Amino acid sequence: MKKILLICLLTLSMLNAKDSVEFKYADKDIQRKNPTSQNFILSYNNIIKNVRTSVVNISAFKTTNNARVYGSPYYNNQQQVPQGASGSGVIISKNGYIVTNNHVVAGADQIKVSIADDKKEYGAKLIGRDAKSDIAIIKIEAKNLNAVTFFNSDEVKVGDIVFALGNPFGVGETITQGIVSATGRNRVGIVEYEDFIQTDASINPGNSGGALINSAGHLIGINSAIISRSGGNDGIGLAIPSNMVTTIATQLIDTGKYVRAYLGVGISDINEDMRSFYDNSSGALIISIEDDSPAAKAGLKRGDLIISIDGRAVKNASSLKNIIGSYSPSKVVNIKFLRDKKIDIVNVKLGSLDKQIASGTLNYKGMNIIPLPLDLQKLLKINFNVDGGVLVKDVELNSEAYSIGIMKDDIVVQIENSEITNIAEFKSAISTQDKKRIYIFRRGNIFAIVL
Repeated sequence: MKKILLICLLTLSMLNAKDSVEFKYADKDIQRKNPTSQNFILSYNNIIKNVRTSVVNISAFKTTNNARVYGSPYYNNQQQVPQGASGSGVIISKNGYIVTNNHVVAGADQIKVSIADDKKEYGAKLIGRDAKSDIAIIKIEAKNLNAVTFFNSDEVKVGDIVFALGNPFGVGETITQGIVSATGRNRVGIVEYEDFIQTDASINPGNSGGALINSAGHLIGINSAIISRSGGNDGIGLAIPSNMVTTIATQLIDTGKYVRAYLGVGISDINEDMRSFYDNSSGALIISIEDDSPAAKAGLKRGDLIISIDGRAVKNASSLKNIIGSYSPSKVVNIKFLRDKKIDIVNVKLGSLDKQIASGTLNYKGMNIIPLPLDLQKLLKINFNVDGGVLVKDVELNSEAYSIGIMKDDIVVQIENSEITNIAEFKSAISTQDKKRIYIFRRGNIFAIVL
């Protein structure tokens, strides 16, 4: 009986026992060192000194029709209104090539560049720009410039000390310090291709296009945007990583434009419920495949989870989009994917995104017309009782469409007596050379213009 009681007590004791916690303490002998001294000053001046003349101030001037300024095609006074914008750029070659943000120079009639410690103001020529990544290349006629040294942005680590160089608010050359807060930041909604380095170094208006450098003075990114509720610096600055910059800049310099590769899949992330079907792997889930696309020809299917491209890990849908967008058309890539919990590998010859887009677009009088996205069609029908139309994706500067006030994101809903719901109907309606009344939907209103 005593033996049974003892066992019961021991069992009860085990049930009531709690896991012990062993705290980890710092070394008791740790010493403090004073970073200040009468004999030396902590400074990065030597690093900054070598880079400051690689960063330039950019002034971009646009001549804008005041009919566009007031947003009304009925405003008859066609006076040209000069507008100026200020930003920054980084010298990437001794002979005058400069990288900046697309939004700094887009639509500019005239671009001026000034360099620290150089009294001369240089006129710059636009070489090429890529709105989808917010990168542009300009060039000045100069020699023996101080070109920046690039750092492999794949090796940037959270916690690295960084400096942001630029010309915020037009006050002049300014340098701020911080750390790398995050890498691979995407889904911010600023541009189509996002893979930002995040920093708490102060980035303000005018810093756009400036340099983000590490403590060795090497370029790790191009300052592009901030996330802010107030419009000022809230400690969340975003920079385009240097590897993306060099890839896009090379093609812009060589050809004047950047053409991305095309796979032809609709993709999404996988949630926690779905992850168990794919051995808890990360990747991009194929939810649709376009007919006659590179993906279709290679045998990829809906439900496949793409986990790597040429050995580069695919973390999510945005990651796949950025990786494919970094390749040139006709590139053959090795795609590793999961299907029915089995890993498979296939080689895919990528297509051209520009050709794919061009097959569904039309340029007329300087406006780039594309089909109206389905979600926008539904929104217009529900809120404004508008049945379809075609979207003005962009308007060429100084074109006929531009001069009469047609703007980006306008929706063409009717031409003469023909309602427009797709590209084919638009083509048919403009088939003659006569002047035409074009009905535009903009900000809740429909108005007519003659083109």
